[in-house]
Amino acid sequence: MTDLQFPQTDALEVVRVALDEDLGGPDGVDVTTSATIPPDQVSTAHVVARAAGVLGGIPVVPLVFDEVARRLGAAPVHVEVLRADGDRLVRGDVVATVEGSTQVVLVGERTMLNIVCRLSGIATHTRQWAQELEGTGATVLDTRKTTPGLRALEKYAVRAGGGTNKRMGLHDVAMIKDNHKLAAGSLARAYAAVRARYPDVPVQVEVTTTAEALESVGVGARFLLCDNMSVDLLRETVEAVRATGEDVELEATGGLTLDVARAYALTGVDYLSVGGLTHSSPILDLALDLV
Repeated sequence: MTDLQFPQTDALEVVRVALDEDLGGPDGVDVTTSATIPPDQVSTAHVVARAAGVLGGIPVVPLVFDEVARRLGAAPVHVEVLRADGDRLVRGDVVATVEGSTQVVLVGERTMLNIVCRLSGIATHTRQWAQELEGTGATVLDTRKTTPGLRALEKYAVRAGGGTNKRMGLHDVAMIKDNHKLAAGSLARAYAAVRARYPDVPVQVEVTTTAEALESVGVGARFLLCDNMSVDLLRETVEAVRATGEDVELEATGGLTLDVARAYALTGVDYLSVGGLTHSSPILDLALDLV
């Protein structure tokens, strides 16, 4: 994993909203910490993996504690990041150390863990899919099924886990699905309308049969989402589309699970898209321990 392009601006916005939620607003207070810990007390803490997995979101750690220090009017704490996003972790690995105001550390603890555990869970789940597809020529993609407000971070975590992002939203790629075809009157009308209105935007078309796939290629589509097809139907569709001689990217989508992932990948598709990467990944358990 090299240039993952961490979404710093999006992350800071999420951190601020999360702290507001925990503290009761931008001027809120942690009543327990403020009552029990003197402002001049300092501590060292370790951010530790409590389970094996893949790290995602480590840049969030200093972001959270910097923001807490700013709100409390405290000196910035020192964060040393010891592992990189995309790294494999085993239970007990220390991924970062935090040194400074005990109040800052304790106020920011849960906000930091909520975000990093969530992103590491997505990275861990994605790595399982990437490993399952290794050697098939197919790549695992995410979808728009993300947590509202966390899309940039969750898609970053997919990249950290070895997956690839599909479209970021409704604005950057046109995706013609069944309802668009019905509302527009036909696939051909829907495709022509998008091409006329947004000639520079990539267009993807959802198909459910081999005939529909060939029709889509015929009207100019060069990226097809093969939705809820069986392995046999998908293989037949891939072969038919490849036989046209057109340069078409093919994606399997709809209800895919790890136990059938490789079989679908071996049909010759380029991608498998998996909404579960972002909507159903369990967290990776990490903790912050004072030492």
